[in-house]
Amino acid sequence: MDINIELGQKNDIDELEQLYNDLNDHLAKGINFPGWKKGIYPIRQNAIDGIEHGNLYVAKNNGKIVGSVILNHIPETAYYKAQWKYESDYSDVFVIHTFVVHPNYWKCGVGNAIINFSIEHGINSQVRSIRLDVYVGNMPAIRLYEKHGFKYIDTIDLGLGNYGLDWFKLYEKLL
Repeated sequence: MDINIELGQKNDIDELEQLYNDLNDHLAKGINFPGWKKGIYPIRQNAIDGIEHGNLYVAKNNGKIVGSVILNHIPETAYYKAQWKYESDYSDVFVIHTFVVHPNYWKCGVGNAIINFSIEHGINSQVRSIRLDVYVGNMPAIRLYEKHGFKYIDTIDLGLGNYGLDWFKLYEKLL
C-alpha cells in the first residue's frame, strides 16, 4: 500500500472528523482497545487544533486520509511524575497524540508508516525522544510501539477514570 504522510491542511478537517467518527463507530461495535468514545475523543476540535498549531500529520492513500497523528511538545500533566530515560523540559521531545488509523486500513501498514514517519520527523527536527501514553488494555497499540523500539517507562493515572480509563502505560523512544 502506498502511503504518503504530509502536514494536515484546513481542507482536511471534514475528512478527519469523518475518520474519527468512523473509527469510534467501529470501536463501539467491537473491542474498544483505546476506550475512545464518539463525541468525546477524538473529535473535530482535535483536528482543528492540530492543524492550527501546524503539528497534525495525515497519512493518505490515493488522496484519501487513512490515518493521522499529532506530534507536539505538550505532555499530559501526569507525565511529570514519571522517571523518563531522557530528562527534558519537552522543547526537544515529541509527544504523540491522537494517533488514528481508519478501521478499513487496519493491518495494512498505516500504523507502521505513521510511527516510522514520527521517528524520522523527530530525528530531522533534532528531538531527543518521543513519548506517548496508551491505555493499558490497548494491546494492538502496545505491540506496535514495542515493535518500533519504544520502551515502557511507567503506568499512570491520567484522570480519565470517569470514562472507565484508569491506567495508562507511558512509553519513550530515545532518538
